[in-house]
Amino acid sequence: MTESELAEVCGAFKTLRIPNDRHLLKRGQYVHAYYFIQTGVVRVYFARHDQESTAWFAFENEFFTDLVSLRSGLPTQYHIQALENCDILYIDHQSLEQLYEDIPQLQKFGRLIWETAFVNVMHGIIGFQTMSAKERYLHALQNPDLMQRVPLQYLASYLGITKTSLSRLRREITKT
Repeated sequence: MTESELAEVCGAFKTLRIPNDRHLLKRGQYVHAYYFIQTGVVRVYFARHDQESTAWFAFENEFFTDLVSLRSGLPTQYHIQALENCDILYIDHQSLEQLYEDIPQLQKFGRLIWETAFVNVMHGIIGFQTMSAKERYLHALQNPDLMQRVPLQYLASYLGITKTSLSRLRREITKT
């Protein structure tokens, strides 16, 4: 991209600050934008029958959205919550589509972003289906942001175990 095209892309993003523990989106709302985290971490989760299941986390320098809601026009099934004070850049869907038309090189960037996101989701699904809770925890240990910045109850939910089971796993692994 040229410098002027890059400036046009950057100028299309707006800024948003979400305080710790606040929600960017709640189930039932409509998603109209793509988001990029400058600082902070968000948790994407489902809540059904007074039980929460964490689907994923997004950290600095990551894009995120509910692509199903964005593309279908249906309400989101997720809640997206800041786990720290977050500075977020966002661009509405129509503006990004216009930029794709105006700056064809941007399409490759967008494709690579969403291909990477899809690969990460697939790794998560396959890992959840094929790994034991201990193996999932050992894999999570490789991500320092996840281990240091995510509260234990959300980490347990993400791993598909109870907080008590997570505590037991942590004790077992630190003994070895």
